[in-house]
Amino acid sequence: MSKEQNLIKKTAKDLGMTYKELGEAIGYSGDSLNNMASKANSTISNQIKKAIEMYLENLELKKRLGDYEILKSALKNIVKE
Repeated sequence: MSKEQNLIKKTAKDLGMTYKELGEAIGYSGDSLNNMASKANSTISNQIKKAIEMYLENLELKKRLGDYEILKSALKNIVKE
């Protein structure tokens, strides 16, 4: 099993998503991801690798933004007092 196939499986598993949900999130069909993840000799395209990497980065940035919003709100409350 190649690293690329593991990337699809690992990402879906880590995020608690089906291949269909992951595919919709990155702009590919779930069937395509499922086929690439399940075929022993199949490799995934650089576009899919990049789409997954960008999706994971986007999730991380959204989390950080949420953390900053919490901090911003806390600071506003402190300044008001």
